[in-house]
Amino acid sequence: MHELPVDITVNGRRYRDSVEARVTLADHLRENCGLTGTHLGCEHGACGACTVLLEGQAVRACLVLAVQADGQDVTTVEGIADADGTLSAVQAAMRECHGLQCGFCTPGFVTSITALLRDNPDPTDQEIREGLSGNFCRCTGYQGIVNAVKRAAESLAADPVG
Repeated sequence: MHELPVDITVNGRRYRDSVEARVTLADHLRENCGLTGTHLGCEHGACGACTVLLEGQAVRACLVLAVQADGQDVTTVEGIADADGTLSAVQAAMRECHGLQCGFCTPGFVTSITALLRDNPDPTDQEIREGLSGNFCRCTGYQGIVNAVKRAAESLAADPVG
């Protein structure tokens, strides 16, 4: 087995490991970094449960190899909250607007919404739905999630640090 070195900063912490070339970023985060918030649903990039931010861009961690993330910054759902555990505006809005039920898809939605609102702080309903079209939820019917995006956008507009 040929392993390659990877040096990835995840949620501000540096992880140096050796991995097989075929190991996905999702598997690396879960198995080597111990960060199990990145969920594996379909492992084909269709469901969005494994969405993380790679250099600030929302990507499906099941489609990125760990070696492709070498030297880069990754933010997982565990890195979205403040260091003291205070929920981000997105996380708080998901809770307040009932944007989650079973919770399986929630980490992917939280990271996708975080990137969406960073790039478009005042999205329309259509822009929200388009921006989250790569994330699937089987429980909520999406209206709670759309409401959560709007609430988070309002919170961020009122308190840009939040």
